[in-house]
Amino acid sequence: MEIVVKHFNDLTVDELYEICKIRIEIFMLEQCIYVQDLDDVDKSVYHMYLKDDDGMQAYVRIIPKGMMYEGASIGRVVSRKRHCGLGTEIMKAAISFVKERFGDSRIDISAQVRAREFYDLLGFVQTSDVYDECGVPHIHMVLELE
Repeated sequence: MEIVVKHFNDLTVDELYEICKIRIEIFMLEQCIYVQDLDDVDKSVYHMYLKDDDGMQAYVRIIPKGMMYEGASIGRVVSRKRHCGLGTEIMKAAISFVKERFGDSRIDISAQVRAREFYDLLGFVQTSDVYDECGVPHIHMVLELE
């Protein structure tokens, strides 16, 4: 597996296509979340993905602090395969990127309630009650960085 991270302006057309494809595949086709996934945030952030010989297998976007939350944020977390460590691998890489690139002391996320245990294992702590985002129950979670 290879980890690739690029700012939006540095993505190739093929990379952008694959990012759109994996996000539509997971959020719309698999999870039936029918909202506008592509937003103007995408143009100002970093995009990280894991790829192998078969193409893009996992993806996240990394948002600098102040754009959405007090801290930096990681969102649009998707993996084509479940329960094989790809999600954990890309999240750990994204957390490291935030530490090294931004020097931030925290990461804020809006997590689907059903993924809480996944984020708990990465050290995130729930900081809100359940709220609706795109018709899906979410919670705000924070990871305090050392």
